[in-house]
Amino acid sequence: MASAQVPRIQGQGAAASAMGNAFAAQADDPSALHYNPAGMTQLRGLQLMAGALIAGGSTDFTSPTGMTARGDRNGTVAWPPPGHSYLTANLKDLGLTALGDLSAGIGLTVPFGSLTRWPNDGPFSTVTTFSSLPLLDIKPTLAYKVTNNLSLGLGADIYTFSGLVGEGHVEKQSIPSAGVTTELFGKDTAAGFNASLLYTALRNVDGKPLANVGIVYRSQATLHLSGALLANGANVSDARATLVLPQIITGAIAIWPVRTSEREWKVEMDVDYVGWKSVRNLDVTLGNGTTIAQPQNWQSTYAVMLGTEYKWLALESLPNWEVALRAGYTNQQSQMPDLTFDPGIPSADLNIIGGGLGLLCKEQGSFLGLIRCGDLGASSLKPKAIGVDLSLQAALYEDRTVSGNRNPALDGTYRTTLYNGSVSIRVIY
Repeated sequence: MASAQVPRIQGQGAAASAMGNAFAAQADDPSALHYNPAGMTQLRGLQLMAGALIAGGSTDFTSPTGMTARGDRNGTVAWPPPGHSYLTANLKDLGLTALGDLSAGIGLTVPFGSLTRWPNDGPFSTVTTFSSLPLLDIKPTLAYKVTNNLSLGLGADIYTFSGLVGEGHVEKQSIPSAGVTTELFGKDTAAGFNASLLYTALRNVDGKPLANVGIVYRSQATLHLSGALLANGANVSDARATLVLPQIITGAIAIWPVRTSEREWKVEMDVDYVGWKSVRNLDVTLGNGTTIAQPQNWQSTYAVMLGTEYKWLALESLPNWEVALRAGYTNQQSQMPDLTFDPGIPSADLNIIGGGLGLLCKEQGSFLGLIRCGDLGASSLKPKAIGVDLSLQAALYEDRTVSGNRNPALDGTYRTTLYNGSVSIRVIY
């Protein structure tokens, strides 16, 4: 029997990904729905954003006796890729003034997930050959501007599974004995909530922020997974397990050393606390009442994210365009102790470096010199701006040597490198 795996996927917008996900104090595009919902009050009109994160790479394992194996993302890249989509509306801009400075939005993200494949004839085929967790988060959210410098956000996180993304359930496969392939799967829907704050401590003469502080709280959520245990495709037993997603607390500060009508330069630092200690066990209860103990005893972790963005707002060579260059770095701790380590997901101290490019064509801007960007809409629905953001990251896991695992077959050295590419398309009405 094998554990469900719940690594955190931070890249929920290409602009933020390019800045090492240091974005909670900036939060000025629709991905604010994920990074800091209070930032939605900065967005004008109606805005759409959608994109995907392409992840690839491998994990190399070497046992103490020299046996080797390589795991991957069920191929060169994980498919289907984790996606993100957002819709935000500034109700005052849309003529609904009775509610004051209220903004509303809804998002669909994949904040937790995994996809890992190991060889069927590998050193731990009896433990895992394939694992997948395509968990969706539906995010209806409100944000309110209390004062000119303070905004608050409140939203729901509805975690669920869908057959539109992967298999539509948690899944783990192994080969406990020759000729027998077992599969354990389950799914559920659970709800949590998020609360957020964005405070502007300093503005320039044009009223644009020069120093922002962001605070975000995301609650725990408990999934009571219900499914079955299969052997060679045949149902052996019903199966149940409980998975507690962690609470997450984020603190962030962003400073703009330069912010004029022609250019902007931002630097930001975010710190995340992730309460992985909520994953104490993943015990599986079968239909006959038998419980298979799977202690986990994960440990809570911190992640530090540093990011910067330099933006040109008035280039002579590209009138009515904005061009941004971005870079970022993330340091993230491992949550899994050696005793309960599972190769179904990479777990080691992690360093992520990356960068990216952002292009925004305003209404009067020209696309390839052929058509105005404001004319790219359909019928009377013409955009005020259209943008694309691109990012590329290298996730460099520190070599990890596992010893003293509950299953001695998992002891050994793991070397993991992953690569992430992200694209987001943004339309402003």
